[in-house]
Amino acid sequence: MTHATQQRQRGLTLIEAASVIGIVAILIGITLPTFKDLMQRRQVEGMAAQLETDLHLARSEAVARNESVRVGFAHGTHGSCYVVHTGPVKGCVCDGSGGLVCSAEAVALRRVHLAAGRPVQLQANSASMLFDAIKGTVTPTGTVRVQADAGKLHLVVNVMGRARACTPDASMAGYKAC
Repeated sequence: MTHATQQRQRGLTLIEAASVIGIVAILIGITLPTFKDLMQRRQVEGMAAQLETDLHLARSEAVARNESVRVGFAHGTHGSCYVVHTGPVKGCVCDGSGGLVCSAEAVALRRVHLAAGRPVQLQANSASMLFDAIKGTVTPTGTVRVQADAGKLHLVVNVMGRARACTPDASMAGYKAC
């Protein structure tokens, strides 16, 4: 036997490496759309949780300040926005660029703007909700839709200012149907 036949081959051949890279590329191509949908669903859930927290903030601020607090909603070509503020209806509004404009008698407590290019958007069936300082109630009651291509959640706000999340089209697993 010669010395060359006793030596073992180490490493991968070019064909083996190319096969592994091809299989990995196919797996990534299959899972990428699913991963994008998963990310959008998590963003919808996160936005719904943030909005629910801000509704609780509005109710507690109304009681703590002993003055009414509003949550105003806007949806248009600039995207969607909501503002937690004191003062009259439309005392604080989102302008076309996503900025905030408040009148002299209004104080903004919190603003969330979702630009038009973002996958998650908000849309409410009421322009504004008023949290009463004395009763701790909200008028009018309403529904805020948090939606993306991958799923939709509705936050249904009752007269006590509590929000319940549900899904209108069963696109979000783990939530009751609306």
